[in-house]
Amino acid sequence: MTADVAREHERDPELPGRLLMAERDALVPLLRARADTDFELRTACPGWTVRAVLAHCSAALMRVVESRFEPDVFSPECNDRDIAERAGWSHQEVVDELERGMTEAGAAIARSGGMLDGVALGEWVHAGDVRDAFGEPGAYAGDRLPMALELLARISRERKQVALHADVDGWDEPLVLGSADGEKPPARYIGDAATLVRLYAGRSVVGARYELAGVREADLNLFG
Repeated sequence: MTADVAREHERDPELPGRLLMAERDALVPLLRARADTDFELRTACPGWTVRAVLAHCSAALMRVVESRFEPDVFSPECNDRDIAERAGWSHQEVVDELERGMTEAGAAIARSGGMLDGVALGEWVHAGDVRDAFGEPGAYAGDRLPMALELLARISRERKQVALHADVDGWDEPLVLGSADGEKPPARYIGDAATLVRLYAGRSVVGARYELAGVREADLNLFG
């Protein structure tokens, strides 16, 4: 993938659904094979175990599928209620709902005009949180990464985040993220793609090797 994929292209309404289904095909078999104790492992999300992350993800996707959007939808309070509502479910029942949501939510997201595209990106990041908790290699990378970065580039631009040119290891050209304000040059990032994802997701980058100039790490957080 080259930088022009992540520049000013029009929205591809099917992209979020493709990302979700590709991640479903990778994540669900991994979850089916894990022991029950692995669902109690802590994740990068403060206070959330693997099970809590999965319950949040499955609930969010089913809200999209069923068009259930209360006034505080996706707020911390709403997320806590969704997780609590699934407290009596088995781990595999949570995975069942997650699989259904990842299969069916794409169509609803495509119709949303872009308002729900961030849900698909967030689900992919949370899948990385789960893989990270399991100690799986390439937690925030893999063959779904190009689709995720395309979404990240467009969403960061639409939310008018600081402009950033990212020189990513192994990529032909810089990725262009955020939105230029015309007053100062874009910030610069040099490093690997997974660390870039961690920065935008507000995840720890302790021990990672990268260079960042012109912006603070915290200012890149897309979900904060």
